[in-house]
Amino acid sequence: MSASGGVPLLLIGASGLAREVLPLAAQAGYEVLGVLDDRHADLPPTIGGAPVLGPVASAGEHPGARLLLCVGPSRIRAVVHERLWPWATFARVVDPSVRNPAGCPVGVGSILLAGVTITADALVGAHVVAMPGVTVTHDCVVADFATLAAGVSLGGGVRVGRAAYLGMNAAVRPGVRIGAGAVVGMGAAVLDDVPAGQTWAGVPARALAPRPVLGESR
Repeated sequence: MSASGGVPLLLIGASGLAREVLPLAAQAGYEVLGVLDDRHADLPPTIGGAPVLGPVASAGEHPGARLLLCVGPSRIRAVVHERLWPWATFARVVDPSVRNPAGCPVGVGSILLAGVTITADALVGAHVVAMPGVTVTHDCVVADFATLAAGVSLGGGVRVGRAAYLGMNAAVRPGVRIGAGAVVGMGAAVLDDVPAGQTWAGVPARALAPRPVLGESR
């Protein structure tokens, strides 16, 4: 505990997500010490009123502080976690407006913002980010490091793989599987399984052709 009585907390990543989390963390009883980011030398001295303290590696200079990964991209969030695990202790932040009447488990390090609804027999993994207005219905499983952008709706029994990213207002048909590291575009209607690592978009959603690598012949 800190001198002020709150649990000390460090946010990892000077992002828009960090600014959204700051007031919720204070409301939840944390004392936010500041923000760590490897770009600290190029950042303003404060983010959302919290001081920018230095690089991610300096987290060890704050013994007893919990960490919260506020890195937006799913895959990068997983990479940053590997730098900090297993010695770090992570926090969880859930907006008071989140509806989870069945008490479905939510993993450590996860961030659930305003208006998220989790219905019954669902599982939300560790370090998941669910933006405002997300709906996770019965029997869904959202794996570690997945990101559900604002307004995402998952039908019953959907499986979202590790570090997958679902864009704003995407809707997924019941029983569909989204593979690890997959990306689903904004407003997509996903009716079929999305293989790991692929990017799908559209209504109905279809796989997008991979972009050519710079210097690669078309």
